[in-house]
Amino acid sequence: MKQGVAHLVCGRRAKWLVVALWLVILFVAAPFAMKLTDAQDNDAASWLPGSAESTQVLEASEDFRPEQIPAVVIYARDGGLTPQDRAEIAEDVRQLKQLRDHGIIGAQTRGPVFDRPADPRAAQVFVPITMDEKGWERIAPAVDSIRDDVGEGGGLAVHITGPGGTSADFAEAFEGIDSTLLFSAMAVVVVMLLITYRSLTLLLVPLIAVVCALFTAQALIYLLAEHAGLTVNGQSAGILTVLVFGAGTDYALLLVARYREELRRHEDRHEAMALALHRAGPAVLASGATVVLSMLVLLAAEMNSTRGLGPVAAIGVAVALLAMMSLFPALLVVFGRWIFWPVIPHYGAADPTEHGIWARTGRRIARRPRMTWAVTALALAVCSLGLIQLRAEGIGNADAFTGKPDSITGQEVSARYFPAGSGDPLVIISNQAQAVQVGRAVAATPGVVPQSLGLPPGTRPAFEGKVLFEATMTAPADSEAAKQTVERVRDAVHAVPDADARVGGGTAALLDMDRATTHDNVLIIPLVLLVVLLILGILLRALIAPLLLIGTVILSFAAALGISALAFRYVFDYAGESTDFPLFVFVFLVALGIDYNIFLTTRIREEAARQGTRPGVITGLAATGAVITSAGLVLAGTFAALGTLPMVGFAEIGFAVALGVLIDTFIVRSVLVTSLFMDVGPKVWWPHRLAREDGGAAARESVGAGVSRSGE
Repeated sequence: MKQGVAHLVCGRRAKWLVVALWLVILFVAAPFAMKLTDAQDNDAASWLPGSAESTQVLEASEDFRPEQIPAVVIYARDGGLTPQDRAEIAEDVRQLKQLRDHGIIGAQTRGPVFDRPADPRAAQVFVPITMDEKGWERIAPAVDSIRDDVGEGGGLAVHITGPGGTSADFAEAFEGIDSTLLFSAMAVVVVMLLITYRSLTLLLVPLIAVVCALFTAQALIYLLAEHAGLTVNGQSAGILTVLVFGAGTDYALLLVARYREELRRHEDRHEAMALALHRAGPAVLASGATVVLSMLVLLAAEMNSTRGLGPVAAIGVAVALLAMMSLFPALLVVFGRWIFWPVIPHYGAADPTEHGIWARTGRRIARRPRMTWAVTALALAVCSLGLIQLRAEGIGNADAFTGKPDSITGQEVSARYFPAGSGDPLVIISNQAQAVQVGRAVAATPGVVPQSLGLPPGTRPAFEGKVLFEATMTAPADSEAAKQTVERVRDAVHAVPDADARVGGGTAALLDMDRATTHDNVLIIPLVLLVVLLILGILLRALIAPLLLIGTVILSFAAALGISALAFRYVFDYAGESTDFPLFVFVFLVALGIDYNIFLTTRIREEAARQGTRPGVITGLAATGAVITSAGLVLAGTFAALGTLPMVGFAEIGFAVALGVLIDTFIVRSVLVTSLFMDVGPKVWWPHRLAREDGGAAARESVGAGVSRSGE
């Protein structure tokens, strides 16, 4: 960033204009930001891959009926249902059929269905709930309304399960996600900034800037969702909060570190900030651009939820970057040096980093850099062996919550008495003329509950020559066995000539999501690596250094995933990971973790031009070590805040990203990258002229004989 541009942000008059402009933006944005929850689309179609067969069935089924989701009321008594139980169930059904609120279609209530006619032990009642554009918001109140109308007691167990019950528990888990993550992330940032800055006054400045950035990003995303078709769901809205807080605070820490240096060298704080922006700005901008472009790569995903996350996250980081490069420095200059109280950087004071822990660390590494990076890389490779424990094959409903909600208990009770797939059937749509053949093919498929030949009982009236019917599976709807049944049913119905049959439903959707995520993993991970490589190449004007950095990032990612997999198996006792878990962890780790390498290597390059590469590495590490460590702790803490949510998928992503950031901060950046650059020496900048010039020989000799032997 040129000094002239920097003065537009922190000039004597310009700083007041910048602050005033952001106040206006915040005043306009805040009301829209509060509406972001209303703009979320958590319906099935917003998550599913757009071209998947299950998505086609979901869209076509709307011609036959409004999109519905059944809540299943399960009644059970170990010793068998008593006559009084059956009378109470009948009365419950009568009341349920009168329900009309929250999208409940009471008149279409089916049941009771008993597990056996002579001596029943359990009964099921199916209550359909309309899932229109407000369905996700109404699902939890609808299930609560159903619960109010069913009674239990005297040993009769009553649970609400099925897709409706499970969706209601998911909706309640997502409820308040924005505020939960906001306050959790804010608490982490406050604590870490207090430890880093040791100043109650200074920590308020980045906090104000980050909150302004979050509200502005939320408002912009809300407007795009309402008027430009941008898809936002609970997942992307939650991750937005974490990203803005994590990335924004990181940028603030990196800028403040350079501002402190310049305040010791310049009496005028405006000049100090202009120089800080001029020298640290390119690295911060490159870091932000890396994250933004990496997130936009997600637009290539097949999964609608993943594709929607891309622009949401990119907008959040871009706004955070803008706020930290304009509002934040303007506020610092407005407040003056006293904002650093009690550790005020006075003009002419010595730079404490010259003899700090990171300077000593650099000198130790310089003694034997090759052995240092070899041992470090080997240790990370050993940690990555934990990948054999990774089970990123999807998480069933029973394992998706950190606790055990009523719908999961009901699912277990139902499976003891009824076909495990009841309540979440397959949905088949075919041409009416071939419906009988399709029905027979479905009924004859292993894993489907036997039905009468011809059109099954779930048949819907024909619409434009099409017919819809349902089939129950013997396996739990979210199990691997059920997914295999879907594949067999699809093979069977696709083989019926001219039937144009398609198979959907909850299990089919899970199967299609798994396949789409596998495709996205294979496509997006290499694209993100390519984006990062190009940005590093442009920034460093070199080829060797970017390749080395990419290699360290991949090794760091593998180690983080390996350790996480072991922790999930043997510490947290999680059943597995979602299929998109590796992709999200990779994108966040690479895009965000590369920030620290960018900040370190740009400083090394700056010093290499003055004193040579190897001594420049020591100076760069000494100058950036403390701030990068602090930034890593803040980012790790903000992602760890995802663990406050009662869902395993979020907890796993938060843990793995937080662990990866810590590995990248304390091991990869401070040890592996530093020792690699020392060992390779000036050639690391090839093909730039720095690779051919021996700048600063005298300065290099001053670091001692250990540095001169660093190539051994």
